[in-house]
Order: sequence, then C-alpha cells, then structure tokens
Amino acid sequence: MVASSFGGFARLCEALEATSSRNMKVTLLSKYLSELPPEDSRIAAYLLLGLPPGFRGRRPLSVGWSTISEALNTKPTSTLIQEPLTLQDLWSTLKALASLQGSGSRSRRVAVLQSLFQRCSREELEWVLRILSGEMRHGVNHGLLLESVAEMLGAELEYVRRMDMLVSDIGELVRMAVAGELGQVELRLFNPVRPMLAEVCDSVEDAISIHGGSTSLEPKYDGVRVQIHMNGPEVRVYTRRLTDITARVPDIIELVRGTVAAGSAVLDGEVVAVDESGRALPFQETMRRVGRRRDVLEVVEKLPLRLWIFDALYIDGEVLIDRPYEERRRRLESIVRQEVLAPRVLTGDPRVAEEFLRRVVDEGHEGVLAKDPKSTYSPGRRGSRWLKLKPAETLDVVIVAAEWGHGRRRGWLSNYHLAVLDEETKNFMVVGKTFKGLTDEEFQHMTERLLSIKTDEAGWGVTVRPEVVVEVAYNEIQKSPHYESGLALRFARIVRIRSDKSPQEVDTLQRLRTLYQRQLEKKGRPLDSEDLA
Repeated sequence: MVASSFGGFARLCEALEATSSRNMKVTLLSKYLSELPPEDSRIAAYLLLGLPPGFRGRRPLSVGWSTISEALNTKPTSTLIQEPLTLQDLWSTLKALASLQGSGSRSRRVAVLQSLFQRCSREELEWVLRILSGEMRHGVNHGLLLESVAEMLGAELEYVRRMDMLVSDIGELVRMAVAGELGQVELRLFNPVRPMLAEVCDSVEDAISIHGGSTSLEPKYDGVRVQIHMNGPEVRVYTRRLTDITARVPDIIELVRGTVAAGSAVLDGEVVAVDESGRALPFQETMRRVGRRRDVLEVVEKLPLRLWIFDALYIDGEVLIDRPYEERRRRLESIVRQEVLAPRVLTGDPRVAEEFLRRVVDEGHEGVLAKDPKSTYSPGRRGSRWLKLKPAETLDVVIVAAEWGHGRRRGWLSNYHLAVLDEETKNFMVVGKTFKGLTDEEFQHMTERLLSIKTDEAGWGVTVRPEVVVEVAYNEIQKSPHYESGLALRFARIVRIRSDKSPQEVDTLQRLRTLYQRQLEKKGRPLDSEDLA
C-alpha cells in the first residue's frame, strides 16, 4: 500500500510540524493510522514518538552522530535505482542496527546507514535522521496519540486510556485499534502493566484527610519495584519499566513458588538488598544485585534480596484492578505467607500514623505509603489515592521577603522567602518559599512584624531586613536554576518561629550543600537506574 511507504510517513510528519492546532494534529494522525495495515500502524506509532527498537528494555540503537555523519559523507557504492523505502524496511534496518555489537560494529553500522540513506529522498532523510536522534519535534506525544486512537474509533478518551494502561505498549495499542481488537484487551499473565504510582504528601494528617478520615499505611521501601506474574510453576519478574529480570533473581523466583498459594497471580511488590541482620541496605546495593547479568548465582548468597508483596492485580483467573484496595489486600493476605507480606496499619489517628512512620524509618526504610482503602488500582497513573510520606528534615532560615496572600490569606504577608547564610560572602541566599505552617493569628502577627522591618515595598509584597528566624521542615533538597544559591527546599513549611535565634545562627549554604550531597549519596542512583527503580 502507498500509505505504508516511508514517504507517506514523512509527509505526515511535515504536516504535523506545520500546524500548531492540537485538533488538526489529532485529525491528521487518526486518518493516517486508520489507513495503514495493522502491523504498519504499530511501527508508525513507535516512530512518531521517536521510539526505536530497544525502548522497552531491548538493546538500544547506540548510533552516535559521528557514525551518522560518516555514513552521510560516504560516496554511494551503487547507482542502481532503489525500491521506495517502507515503514517495515526502516524498522528492520533499525533492528539490525540495534543488534550490531562488539569489534567492528561501528564500520558495520556505517555500512547499514549508508545503504539506508541511499534509499531516502531528501524529505525522507530529514525524518530518518530525526528518528535516529529520537527528537521528532512535530508536537506528537503519547497523550496526543491516545486522542487520535479515540477519534479513529469514535470512542471515549478515558476508555482508550484504560486500554493503554492494560496494554502498556503504545505501538501494540495502535495495532489492536486498527485491527479492531481493542475490545478484547484485559489484564493478561506475562504481559506486564505499568505500576500504580503515588504523589508526595506533606503530613500524615493530610493523608488521613485526603483519604476521607482513614488511610492504610505501608513501609515505603527504597528498592526495586517488581511485578510478579505466576502461572503454576512458571514465574516471571518485571521492573516498573516492564523489563523482564527473571534470570537475574533466581532466589526471588524460588521464594515466590514457596510463599504464594495460588494457581496464577499478578502481584505488586518490591525487592530490597539486605545485610546479615535483615536490615535494608542502600539503594545502590539493590541496584548492584538486580543489575547483575552474569554470574548471578555468585552474588545470590553474598547479597541476598528481601521480597515484600503489597498488592494483587490478578488471582486465579480473576482481575482485581477495579476492586477497592481493602478487598485486594484481603485477597492478597489469603494467598501470601506472612514472611513476604508487607506490614501495614489501617488508621485515622495521626498519632498512630506518626508512630508507624517512625518505626518504619528506624527499620531503615524511606518512609510510608498511604493508600486510600477505597482506591482501585490504576496502572501507570499517579494520583492522591496513593500518597508517599517521608520524615521531614528541618533547618533554621531567615525571612528576607514576603508576598501578599490570596484568597483566605488576602491582607496578610503570607508567602515567605527563606534564606540561609553564605559563610564565604556573609550574604543571605534564598533557598525557597513557603506559605504553610502558620495559624491565622500567627499570619497576622507576622504581617505586622515584617511591615515594621521592611526595606522596600512593591505591589507583590515587601523586602525586609533579615531578622525573623523560622524553623522549617522540608522533604528534599533540589538543584534550582531559579535561585542564586543553586538549591531549593522542596515542600518547605514553617514548624515554629525561632525568636530565640539571631539571623547569624541560621543554617549555612555550605551545610545545605553538604546535606544535598549526602542526599545524593544515600540515594546512590546511577543515571541508568530508572530502568529498574
């Protein structure tokens, strides 16, 4: 079919790049994809997003610009008329490139690319190069493709999003839509789905309130998230990026066989490297163990993994993702032995929740996950139905400016610019803002105090002498291009006003840098660890 030519794909990309209208992009995509054979539509979906073979844990292309440049500058070896390039031709070539490894692979890549480039028109070559770089720049993303599928089918977008959660492969989703198979989609064994994710929450009080007065708390493990699929003796383990790591965790496979009493199941959990006493080791140790591809048996005893299972998506032929969490938990407890079952507490009492958080942290874990007992399981979705809480650190900082509030805080200076002391320059450096933590009475008092020490005033608020010291809690230190200090406090909130401290006693920028470095070391996450974490 003409529509399956790569030239047709290139013309589509040109049209997509030429329009800024989202609706027009959706219309162009839905029309183009609907006219393709199902298998070609799958390839087109991958290419539209710049996803070559290798994007789901398979071998990546590893083609650098120097290799591409050499292929572009090499004189053609043949003057024969070439057949027009098709989508399947290009995909096969990309797979061939991904398979080239070892000695002499660079020269072979150059040869493969040279042959590919010879088959391209000028317009086609432009888009081949963009595909190789992974930078399409035509405004199409995952969400836009889902909208296009919805328009193509005349279906509700929420329906297509649900199918996307279950298929977990955008190319396969498009292929099934074109083939008329999308109505057959369901959670299937050995077809992993993306895990449900959690939003950050400030406090246990907030979590309890958001979840309607009661929440279920579990430890938040600093390990590798795993999804376990089992059918009789066959067990496979996948990461959050859907990579199959079964061969790397033989001890976990045997553990599942001995602790899960079900004929078939899909379970959500986490593996954590532990020391001889069973205490969790830093994340990088888990990564070192799970990332091991060779001589796996040698490290099984030296660096054991602990498995914690905390949710069930499927048990003995029954899909559970639309059941409330409390029901899924009961079903999980009926098939999983206590030794691998994540502990939890169901409570509406902040004191009980705080005690559980402290105990979990004392055991060496990151914090807790708060789960709404009524929540269904939404693969790949992040939302308030699951919330993550970590123990807050505190710093003493000084207020150097304040903004007028809005809404309920109107009339009060209530968004405070927080600064630490740079020991080298003796200047106060802003590291964040907050409007959280004070009562209405304290807002009123703070407004009066800050107005009395203002040095400048504008429509947005005031700059003040650095005199008012406050203790703030925060969840994390982040790099920030917005502040001259280069750092920012995440989720800062005032714990108390420190009238007993002078501005010269606040924490320093140098200490903040040290804390940030320790934070990185504690996480110990290499750049490529996201595939497993």
